[in-house]
Amino acid sequence: MTKFLAAFFLLCGLLGAAAVHAQTYPTRPITFVVTAAAGGVTDVVARAVGQKISESLGQQIIIENKGGAAHVTGAMAVAKAQPDGYTLMVAEAGVFTINPTLYGKRKIPYDEEKDFLPIAGLVRINQAILVSRELPAKNIGELIALAKQSPGKINYGTAGIGSGPHMNITLLESMTGVKFTAVHYRGAAPALNDVVAGHINLMSVSMSLALPAHRAGQIKILGVGSSKRLAPAADIPTVAESGVPGFEATTWFGLFAPAGTPREIVMKLHAEVQRVFADANFQEKFIVPQMFQPMTSSPEEFASFIKSEARKWSKVIRDANLKVE
Repeated sequence: MTKFLAAFFLLCGLLGAAAVHAQTYPTRPITFVVTAAAGGVTDVVARAVGQKISESLGQQIIIENKGGAAHVTGAMAVAKAQPDGYTLMVAEAGVFTINPTLYGKRKIPYDEEKDFLPIAGLVRINQAILVSRELPAKNIGELIALAKQSPGKINYGTAGIGSGPHMNITLLESMTGVKFTAVHYRGAAPALNDVVAGHINLMSVSMSLALPAHRAGQIKILGVGSSKRLAPAADIPTVAESGVPGFEATTWFGLFAPAGTPREIVMKLHAEVQRVFADANFQEKFIVPQMFQPMTSSPEEFASFIKSEARKWSKVIRDANLKVE
């Protein structure tokens, strides 16, 4: 009985200490580890959200870019960090939905389900399916017809194996039974430049990046991978309504903590993220111009969403027999 009481009071003391810690958190700067290089969407989102949270909490948010190795370098750093709320991760979807299947569990030095706690989804980006001006296709149906006439003849640019531009076209292939030929680049921008120049035929990239080139007549957007048409480009149909029902091509970004981070801290950070995206000024100056879609859900709903996305992309990768040796 004495040992039981001692254990009970110890537990009460630990829970009390955790509650006090959460109430005073944060007492020093917080680091956002960004799993990509500076200047990309992951980095831009992290800095914008981080600045607003910093203003609210009264503590500096330090952005630490740890790109490389398909986001593994940054994710590993956070997985091994102290779970005290002072080292967090801003990562894009592929860390959780693509890498585990594409690279295999043995090649990733952490467990994406056991080593991280989802705090909040940040933004979702809808991807466009676009082609060069020279390709004789005016819509998705004509693109599919051309691809079926000459399997593998139409090529497409990616931002590397397993990147969004790669996986979105792979998804289109799997849903239509056509075959394109991948040309891998080191980023989306040089691939898009080559579509504009007519060196490659096809690409999937964010609407915010594709729309100016489309409006200027440099490329043709055949469809957008959103569930419904986007207000800033209401004249452009979705891929789903253009003959590929159920097709969605999006990339999303989220905020994560190391496993073991106190629930109170997770929920405090979650509330801060929701407050940021509810701010009308932030929406007007950051969300709308970038054509981002805020992701609003509880940490549990976000975790469930990640699992469903992982199942979807795991099947696409396996069906296409994609591997990184």
